[in-house]
Amino acid sequence: MPDSINHTEGRRLFGSDPANYDVIRPDYPEEIYQFLITTGALKPNRATLEIGAGSGLATRRLLEAAVDPLIVIEPDTRFSPMLTKMGAQYATDFNVIETPFEEAELSPRSFDLIVAATSFHWVSRTAGLPKVVNLLKPEGHVALLWNVFGDPTRDDAYHEATHQILASLRNSPSGAPDTVPYALDVDARLKELTETGAFAAPQYALHRWTLVLSTTQVASLYATFASISELPHDRARAMLDQLMEVAEKQFGGTVERNMVSVVYVAQRRSRVTNSG
Repeated sequence: MPDSINHTEGRRLFGSDPANYDVIRPDYPEEIYQFLITTGALKPNRATLEIGAGSGLATRRLLEAAVDPLIVIEPDTRFSPMLTKMGAQYATDFNVIETPFEEAELSPRSFDLIVAATSFHWVSRTAGLPKVVNLLKPEGHVALLWNVFGDPTRDDAYHEATHQILASLRNSPSGAPDTVPYALDVDARLKELTETGAFAAPQYALHRWTLVLSTTQVASLYATFASISELPHDRARAMLDQLMEVAEKQFGGTVERNMVSVVYVAQRRSRVTNSG
C-alpha cells in the first residue's frame, strides 16, 4: 500500500489547471448552504475567513451571502488571479492570503465565521482546530464542509469497474476499500470539535446525491484529484485514457458517481473551557 499524500504535498496539487478545476468540480448542494443559514452561521456582514479556497466554489457563495469582510487563504498561488477577479465583483472587503493556514498571521478573535470547503483534511490536526478557536470571536461559528466522491452506503458500479486502474495511487479518488472517508467519519469529526472545549454541541448535516458525468468529464474531474495530478504527465494521461475507455465502453458514455456532501457547524462558547 503506497504512503498517503501528506498535508504539505496535498496543498500543492490542485492548481495545475485552475480553469478546469473551477469548471469541473461540482458545487456544494443548496441543502448545505441552507443548513449554514438555518444554524445562524451564514448571514450578511459577518467577518469571515475561508481556509483553502481553491478556485472559489464556496467563496462565491460567501460573497453572494454578503459576508464582510472576507479573507480567503489559498497556499497555491496559481488560484490567486481567479480569486482576486471574483472578489472584485462584489462590494465585500476581500483579501487573498497566499500561505498555508497554519502559517497565516491573523489576529485572535477576529472572525464571526471560519469556513473550510473540502480543505480541512489538508490542515494539520494538531494545529488546525486550536487555531480556529483562537481566531473566532465568542459565539462565532466554524463550518467544515466536504463533497465526498463516493458513498459507502451505496453500490458504485463505476468505482468498482475502475478500482484496479486506480489501485496504485497514494490516495484513491473514492477512498480506500472498507474504510470510512475522513469527512464521513461523523463520530470522529464531532469528537474533535467537542474535545476542544471551545464549542457548544456541534451539528452536522448529510446530503446524498448523484453526479452524472460524460466520458470527457470523467477525465476532466479525475485530473483534478491530488493522487492523479501528482503523477508524471504521461502516466496521468494514460490513466485518464483508461478511465475514459471504461466510461465509454462499459457505461455508454454516461457515468453516475455517488456523492455525499457533509457539513459540520459549531458555535464558539463565550468562554472556552479546558478540553481535558
